[in-house]
Amino acid sequence: MIMKLLKMPFFSLRAKVMLLFLVLALAPLAGIGWFSIRTAEHLVASMMIRQLENVAADKVAILERWLDERKADLMVMAGTSLVKSMDPEQMAPYLDLIREKYGVYRELAVVSAAGDLVFRSRSNTETVEAVGWDGYAVRKSLYISGITYEPAERESAFKIAAPVFGHDGALAGTIYGSVGTNKIIFFILNVSLGETGECYLVDREGRFLAHKEPHRILTENISQSDSFKNIFEQRDRKQAYLDYRGIAVLGTFRNVAGTDWHVVVEQDRDEAFESADTLKRIIYLTLLLCIGSALALTWMISWHIVSPIRALSRYSESIANAQFDKPRLTLDRTDEIGMLFQAFENMSHKLQQRQNHLEQTVGLREAELKETDMVLQKTRLVAERSEKFAAMGRMGAAVAHEIRTPLTSLKLFLESVEAEIRISEEYAADFTMAMQQINRIETTINRFLDFTRPRDPVFSEIDVANLMAEVISIVRPLANRHECLIDVNIGENLPVITGDRKLLADALINLFVNAVEAMPEHGVLTAGAHGDDFDDSGGRISPCVRIDISDTGCGIADDQLEHLFEPFYTTKASGTGLGLPLAAATIRNHGGVLRVKSNIGCGTTFSIFLPLSNGADLASVPNGML
Repeated sequence: MIMKLLKMPFFSLRAKVMLLFLVLALAPLAGIGWFSIRTAEHLVASMMIRQLENVAADKVAILERWLDERKADLMVMAGTSLVKSMDPEQMAPYLDLIREKYGVYRELAVVSAAGDLVFRSRSNTETVEAVGWDGYAVRKSLYISGITYEPAERESAFKIAAPVFGHDGALAGTIYGSVGTNKIIFFILNVSLGETGECYLVDREGRFLAHKEPHRILTENISQSDSFKNIFEQRDRKQAYLDYRGIAVLGTFRNVAGTDWHVVVEQDRDEAFESADTLKRIIYLTLLLCIGSALALTWMISWHIVSPIRALSRYSESIANAQFDKPRLTLDRTDEIGMLFQAFENMSHKLQQRQNHLEQTVGLREAELKETDMVLQKTRLVAERSEKFAAMGRMGAAVAHEIRTPLTSLKLFLESVEAEIRISEEYAADFTMAMQQINRIETTINRFLDFTRPRDPVFSEIDVANLMAEVISIVRPLANRHECLIDVNIGENLPVITGDRKLLADALINLFVNAVEAMPEHGVLTAGAHGDDFDDSGGRISPCVRIDISDTGCGIADDQLEHLFEPFYTTKASGTGLGLPLAAATIRNHGGVLRVKSNIGCGTTFSIFLPLSNGADLASVPNGML
C-alpha cells in the first residue's frame, strides 16, 4: 500500500520522503498508543463493573437482611399468646407498642380464619370489605406483597403476612403488617459512586419501586430502555448502554431473594472513563508532538535533497522558455547534484549562443516581411478607399438621375401652382411646409453627393436657441405622427457660436429624425442646449455649447455603437447609413465632437459639443463616443 502511494504522480519527492519517514517512525508509536488506550478502557470498565457489583451485592444483602427481620417480626407477633387469643382488647396495646417502637410499620392488622377484620392499628370497627382491604385474605404461609405508593404518604410500602395458629394448632387467622420503605430506601439509594452514580429498585415489569426521585415510583418504568434489557438479557457487562434518561452508563443488577425486586446500580460512562479519556488525550497529544517533530526533521532532510532539484527544475523551465536573462545557478557542492548543476550550466550557455544566432537571422527576415506588409497595407487601404468612393460616386449619380429630376419637376409644379392659384390661409402653412421639405430633400441629395467631395463650411454667427427652434418646428409634425412629446430645455443667455447654419441644421434634423424613429409611439424627445466645457482629445479644455438630443427608445447595443459613424452602416430597413456619418463630419468640421450614450431599454442620448470660437483649428479632431 505504501509503495503504491509513493508511485502516485501527484506526490512530490519531499512528500514521499516525509510520508515514508512518518510511516516507519510513527506506526509503532501509534500501535502502542492504540493498545494502551484499549487496555486502559478495558481495565477501567472491569474495575467499574466490579465496584458496581460490590455495591449491588451490599445493597441486596442489606435489603434481604431487613426483609428477614420483618418476616421474623411477623412470625414472633403471630406466635404470641396475645395475638393467638384473637381478642382485640388484649392484642391492641401489644401491637400498638410494636408499631411505635419499630417505626417501620405503617399499619398492623389481624384477620380471623373466617376473614373478619379482628384488629387494625388505625380502626378496629370495620370489616375487611368495608375498608377496601381486598388484599387482607387469610394466609396459611408467610406472604410478601408487591410494593405500592401513596402520594399522600410520600412513601412506598408493601405488606407482610404470617399465619396465626391457635393453642390447639388450628389456623386462627392471619396477621398483616404494612411496611414503609423510607428507612431502608435511605440505605439502598445512598451510594458512593462519584457524582453521577445512582441506585434504584425495580420489579420484573420495570416499574420503579424505590428511587431518589419519589414521583417516579410506580409511575414510570425502564422497560423500554437498555437498563431493562441489561437486567433480563445476557449481555456484556463492560459495554455501556443508554439508561432510562438516555444517558450512556455502565451498570449491573442483583435480584432480592424471595421477591421479583431487582437492585440496579449505574454510573455515567463519561465519569467512569474520565481517567481513560485523560490518558487518551495525553496519548493523542504525544502523537501530535511526535508527528510535528517528525515533519520538521523530514522537512530538513528533504530540503537538503529536494530544494536543489526544484531549483534545477525551475532553471530548466526557464531554458525551455528561452529566458536566458535569468540569474545563473550557483551551488557550492561537489556531490552528484553539484555535477548535475554544472552540466545544466554548460548546456544553458550553448543553447543561449544558438538562440542568439537564430534571433539575429529571424530578426532580419521579420524586418523585411514587416516592410513588405506595410506597403501591402497601404496599397489595400488606398484600393478600398478608391472602391468605396467610386461606389459612392456611382450611387450619387444614380440618385441625381432617379430622384433629382422628378423632384425638380415637382418643385416647379408647386411654384407654378403658387403663382397661378391663390392658396387659402387654411392650407398655406402646409404648402409652405411641403416646399420646405422638398428643399430639404434636394439639399440632402446634394449633401449625399457632396459626401465624396466635401466642401469647407461657410462660418457665420449662429444663435443656438433660434437654430434649435427652427429645427424643432420642422421635426414637430413627424413627432406628432409618432405621438411623441417634445421636451425643450434651452438655457438662457447662450453664447453665440460660429458655424455653417445650414450644415448644422441638417445635422440636427438628422439626429432629431433618428430619435423620433427610434420611438415607435408615445415616446418623449428631449432637446436641450447649455453652456459647457469639453475636452477636445488634445488635452485642451475649451468653452462650448452642448446640445443634447435624448429619446426613450429601445437603445443601441454596444456592438452597434462601434460602427455607428461608419459610412453605409445602418440598422434601418430603408436607411442609407449616411445620416450619422454626415452629421459627425459636419460637427467635426466645426471643431466640435459628437458623442453618444445608450442603454438597452432606456434610450439614447446624442451630445454635440460646439466650441465658441471658430473651429478651424479643431477641425482635425475626430469624433468620439462615450
